[in-house]
Amino acid sequence: MAKTGVLEGDPGVIVKATELKKEIQRLVKTIVEETDDELFSLEAIDQTHQMLCALKDLKLGNSLSFNIMPQKEGEKIESLGDFPQEFRCPLSKKLMCDPVIVSTGQTYDRPFIQKWLKSGNRTCPQTQQVLSHTFLTPNNLIRDMIAKWCKSHGIQLPDSNQYSDDNVLTKTDQDHFNSLLEKMSSSLSDQKKAARELRLLTKRSPSFRAHFGESVDAIPKLLNPLSQNKLRSEAHFDLQEDLITTVLNLSIHDNNKKLVAETPMVIPLLLDALRSGTIETRSNAAAALFTLSALDSNKSLIGKSGALKPLIDLLEDGHPLAMRDVASAIFNLCILHENKMRAVRGGAVRVILDKLSNRVRVDELLAILAMLSTNQKAVEELGEFEAVSCLLSITRENSCARNTENCVAILHTICFSDRTKWREIREEETAHGTITQVAQNGTSRAKRKASGILERINRAMNITYTA
Repeated sequence: MAKTGVLEGDPGVIVKATELKKEIQRLVKTIVEETDDELFSLEAIDQTHQMLCALKDLKLGNSLSFNIMPQKEGEKIESLGDFPQEFRCPLSKKLMCDPVIVSTGQTYDRPFIQKWLKSGNRTCPQTQQVLSHTFLTPNNLIRDMIAKWCKSHGIQLPDSNQYSDDNVLTKTDQDHFNSLLEKMSSSLSDQKKAARELRLLTKRSPSFRAHFGESVDAIPKLLNPLSQNKLRSEAHFDLQEDLITTVLNLSIHDNNKKLVAETPMVIPLLLDALRSGTIETRSNAAAALFTLSALDSNKSLIGKSGALKPLIDLLEDGHPLAMRDVASAIFNLCILHENKMRAVRGGAVRVILDKLSNRVRVDELLAILAMLSTNQKAVEELGEFEAVSCLLSITRENSCARNTENCVAILHTICFSDRTKWREIREEETAHGTITQVAQNGTSRAKRKASGILERINRAMNITYTA
């Protein structure tokens, strides 16, 4: 049977219809799988409704047909009245630069809907419906379509960042924020709903992250359920995960890092989550410690709290979801000299060598081991745990210049601290010439370290070496 309709004849329209269908499919999947997430589901439903309407218009050949006259050279966007209706902001009547969706599913240009909301309006300008919330969701599909249209017509779309005003909450949003925090002292059911919504808001909105830093009691209120020490059953792990993830979201905001770390209950609760939470919670707790450790003062505070041992334990567990965040946290903390000894005492050398022998997170773990090798106790453990053979084998097989450099730097330290390892390195040279290859082809630092190793073992073993 022959097909009818606009979609058949215009390849450009067919492509856009395909994009819309893919987006609808993704949104429907989100709605089905996230039935317990009320805020997210509402936004997804709103977006789905809008995408279906756009697909209908496309099928009927309405405003998305791209029968537009080419732009004359020098013509401005404002003078183009023929761009698709879906690209026009209902408030400004101009081409949207940063399209966002409100809770009713309607799309507006961000600066104009923000101005509307900050004037005290709580309704959708088009539908006059009361907005269930004032969070603005980027409409990435429309944004991409506008960008493609502009490119095809030689128009430079203004940078949407110039309109950014995300660090200011409306009075309504501030009231909503305060009501969510108050629910953290209410029933368990209210706590869970409020915690999930705060997690979502702080993930997506810089304004909510920043707002936490404006109240000294906001973080203690947020973590009140955890501080009550009642969350010990699996039934409450979801609440712990949402609260710890919210702490991670808050720590991303630079102005919050000091406040979050110095709030007395935060680091102990992060350590508790490292030890006893779900793997998602443990991973997010490690990520929060990594983010907070960007400040030197926080590195010291976190190190003194005893965080390195549970981080190393989590590293040893080896769950793929947590490995990157844990390795990043350990690396950042060990930049501070006093934390290197804490990491060594916590068993870091043995655990890292075990992971390296199985080629797990080689890049990150070699960098940590190179940092720890400046500690004498760590060097002794490197010899004890047969690090030389592991490092030589990685050097032979690894094509990454940075990893080779770290391996040779660690071997150089071992060579100058433990003469019992000289014979092993010399046997490696006889069989494979590994260090010689680095001395000839490595980075400048790797060449220097490799040459130092060769000079040392050749002099000690009375072997004449010619580079």
